[in-house]
Amino acid sequence: MEDYKNKLGSLADKLKKEPAKTPVQEVRPVKELPADKEEEAQLNTWIPKSLLKRMRSYGVDQDLSLKAINILALTYFLDARSPHPEK
Repeated sequence: MEDYKNKLGSLADKLKKEPAKTPVQEVRPVKELPADKEEEAQLNTWIPKSLLKRMRSYGVDQDLSLKAINILALTYFLDARSPHPEK
């Protein structure tokens, strides 16, 4: 019992002498939102599984969502086909 009291006493002294260790918080930058967000509409399409796999792989590599990839692809396609792209 005496040994336990000595260990407990030395622990209290150790806690008083050493400063408390606080965890370091990691800071990550916040992604900026688009300034002027356009109203959205839903689009449902069926595509080949192989194309979906390619889209997912590309999204992981480029840190893009499937929604962002769809918007980029459709915009690029329509801008290339249309003489006067709408804005």
